[in-house]
Amino acid sequence: MRATIWHNPKCGTSRKTLAILEQAPGVETTVVEYLRTPFTRAKLEQIIGDAGLTPKDALRLRGTDAEERGLPDAGDDAILDAMATDPAYVNRPFVETEKGVRLCRPQETVREIL
Repeated sequence: MRATIWHNPKCGTSRKTLAILEQAPGVETTVVEYLRTPFTRAKLEQIIGDAGLTPKDALRLRGTDAEERGLPDAGDDAILDAMATDPAYVNRPFVETEKGVRLCRPQETVREIL
């Protein structure tokens, strides 16, 4: 099975999720450090939708100025535009496998798609 994790190495939850993937038998993991290789807007729409979330659900507030910018009250397009411009607004980590996509908070959520 192939898995892609959109990873931030400074995030403990992201590191723990990656460790689960690396220890899972038969899982070939692709790591995308999304702060270095940002999402396209289309990819954001796809993974957020496939995870059953809205852009607001995937918006990272902690450690960002999202609240000051009014993003929690903005529409989906404005949130997606902000995320595509600055990937720090995307909550993490997202993991995608052939079984689906999850925002892996908590990290054990990744097991649902392995």
